Amino acid sequence: MVPQQTGSRKRKAPAESSSSQGSAADAEGPLLPKKQKRPATRRSLVHYLKDREVGALGGAWLSGSKGELPGYAVQKLPELLRERELALGTLNKVFASQWLNARQVVCGTKCNTLFVVDVHSGQITRIPLMRDRGPWLARAQPSCGIHAIELSPSKTLLATGGENPNSLAVYQLPTLDPVCLGDRHGHKDWIFTIAWMSDTVVVSGSRDGTVALWQMDPDMFNGSISWQNDAGLPVYTHIRPRDMETIPRSSTSPTNHKVRALAFSGKNQELGAVSLDGYFHLWKARSTLYRLLSIRLPYCRDNVCLTYCEELSLYAVGSQSHVSFLDPRQGHQNIRPLCSRDGGMGVRSLSFYQYIITVGTGHGSLLFYDIRAQKFLEERASGSPDSCPGPSGRKLKLTCGRGWLNHDDLWVNYFGRIDDFPNALYTHCYNWPEMKLFVAGGPLPSGLHGNYAGLWS
Repeated sequence: MVPQQTGSRKRKAPAESSSSQGSAADAEGPLLPKKQKRPATRRSLVHYLKDREVGALGGAWLSGSKGELPGYAVQKLPELLRERELALGTLNKVFASQWLNARQVVCGTKCNTLFVVDVHSGQITRIPLMRDRGPWLARAQPSCGIHAIELSPSKTLLATGGENPNSLAVYQLPTLDPVCLGDRHGHKDWIFTIAWMSDTVVVSGSRDGTVALWQMDPDMFNGSISWQNDAGLPVYTHIRPRDMETIPRSSTSPTNHKVRALAFSGKNQELGAVSLDGYFHLWKARSTLYRLLSIRLPYCRDNVCLTYCEELSLYAVGSQSHVSFLDPRQGHQNIRPLCSRDGGMGVRSLSFYQYIITVGTGHGSLLFYDIRAQKFLEERASGSPDSCPGPSGRKLKLTCGRGWLNHDDLWVNYFGRIDDFPNALYTHCYNWPEMKLFVAGGPLPSGLHGNYAGLWS
């Protein structure tokens, strides 16, 4: 159908807000000594990608035992990425994602579906959600969904939401067997965000304005045989939080202290949190939570995502049109905020790798910012991958595909059957050893039903 503009006035629909945060990576790899440089046989990132396709090791580009990429490769990779869309059927809005291995990504959606997608074959496998032991105190609204998925540091456990989105569900990896469900004396509203402190301690933040610290007994997941009941169904433990803290209410917006995003600093053993009333909170996080400070953010609208860079001891907060940088140990900020300049659609997802921050916007685009140079990565002036021209002056922007949109009554009545609607990029996650980027989301207005997923490689 050709998109049509109707003559009737379009009513404005509310926007969806969700996010996914990326974890900070290791420090930049060592530079090669000058005597090892060979200009006559200079290797570009394109050569490395071609070698990888035919099975070469590409050791010149991977440094360190963790397979970390040198800074030059990290800067050059984004402009070489190309998109391949993945079909997700009629699932509604992907809010969270994490790589499980080189070909599988686990995702959570607004329609409360937890699934694994094979990025090679496109096959989708749904994962059963854990149920609360007793009836829910308040039935969750159908528009809530799974907002967070996080893997433990050793990649042996996965934490996300349960069938009741107020509960914390923990699965064992790689089998995805259920381990435990935090449904006792926990959150009274939806879980928006999750952060692991260690392989046995995880923290969740909720719309009810609380932060809960959960500790798991290693005996629950160290056994090689999963528990089952008489019907052969998996059995899991029901747990309660070890500690629970309520964030302070602001005088300007006392009812909007929802915890929207968390980020943990392993080096400082501190937990950062962002609330929708426009504040950043910091806790000392060990066996319990001790609040250190609360700071008013410079941009207070739609603060929905947060990430942390270990190398710089720096938090980055995404808002409606800016990314703000915070170093809680300094009284003033030396790094100016960056403006996404994307039509006021908001920053919806953030991740750090070395000194590059990736920004997923509400307008279907990916931006890349160099925190050291304090500027966006730019397009090349020349189309040749091996050339070294000066900067073009044009900001590098990757625009994602159309995805799938349900042509229902709301789409007809509110949006005049406009078919070319940008997708908000609620989540993205890198597989750096494979040099791949998974991106997903859906239409920004809360009432629209649709999805987008793409593999950039």
